[in-house]
Amino acid sequence: MRTLPLALAFSLLSTITMAADVPAPVKEVMKTTEDNWTSADSDFKFIFDPDPLARLFSKNFQSVYAEAAKHPAYETEDGQPGDPFGYDVITASQDGCPLKDITMDAAAPVSGKTDVKVTFKQWTCLDDASLKDSVSEVHFDVIDEGGKPVIDDIHRVADGETDSVIEEMQSIAKGE
Repeated sequence: MRTLPLALAFSLLSTITMAADVPAPVKEVMKTTEDNWTSADSDFKFIFDPDPLARLFSKNFQSVYAEAAKHPAYETEDGQPGDPFGYDVITASQDGCPLKDITMDAAAPVSGKTDVKVTFKQWTCLDDASLKDSVSEVHFDVIDEGGKPVIDDIHRVADGETDSVIEEMQSIAKGE
């Protein structure tokens, strides 16, 4: 009789521990993304603003972003160039609903890289059941750089295909 409660307790503990193993940069990017989609009235925070870009992303990612940023997708209200994307890179959209059912799971590191899988529902405010219940999937490549974890690439999964934000930025930098 004690076995079941103990098994449940260990199961819950392992779930909490797994979540604790998610690298801090992914947690911060996802928290910012979640906050951005909470309401239309919230102040949008760019994950690629100078401070988070320098703290959360690898030197390689920063370098590729700097080249892509020379080709902004839009001009801002203050006349300054915007970012090279023109959409939210994590949700791969310009529109959406508050994010729901966010899960994060870090795999064991392989060759110095940790794959962090994030899933979430981003269309829960729509009436279309197929969209409302759809689950988005994003993977973060996390490496150790200078003794701290940083994001080296972001991969969105759609229709069984995986992309690369690094490759997208390289294409943008080439004017493609």
